[in-house]
Amino acid sequence: MNTEPATAATPGIAAAPVAGCELLTFSLGSEYYGVDILKVQEIRGYDTVTRIPDAPPWIKGVINLRGAIVPVIDLRIKFRLATIAYNEFTVMIILNLASRIVGIVVDGVSDVTRLTPEQVKPAPEFGAGLDTRYIAGLGALEDRMLILVDIERLLQAEDLARLAPEAGRAMH
Repeated sequence: MNTEPATAATPGIAAAPVAGCELLTFSLGSEYYGVDILKVQEIRGYDTVTRIPDAPPWIKGVINLRGAIVPVIDLRIKFRLATIAYNEFTVMIILNLASRIVGIVVDGVSDVTRLTPEQVKPAPEFGAGLDTRYIAGLGALEDRMLILVDIERLLQAEDLARLAPEAGRAMH
């Protein structure tokens, strides 16, 4: 297995999770999602964030993570899902995306799983009314579907650049 960190081969083109790679699965409501485990830096309980004025609603704010200012995204809001109160199960996944560190807030982390090529299906086309650019595919598990998220495409750098010029970059 390749132990090198996953990075995008071309700037602006995100490396999507593919069959055969290990995925961290997490839940938002009753749906399950998967991101490439090689992009996960750590998993932590939800922490208080510092709000940034005039940020989009899905950007909760920033945290100071060992000297790095890390933007925190609430995926429920980003995906336009019903909002719920954060509780003791709410989790923040810290992702390392190329040169940027980002936190995402999810309802809970499930497990790490590997999908075979036969288990991965392309994302369906829903027409112009639904943005599915960030869906890399669907994984068929025994008892549920797993939405494979192209997290780098979802969290475009230009969206996060609005927070602060250095947001998400390690400070030295």
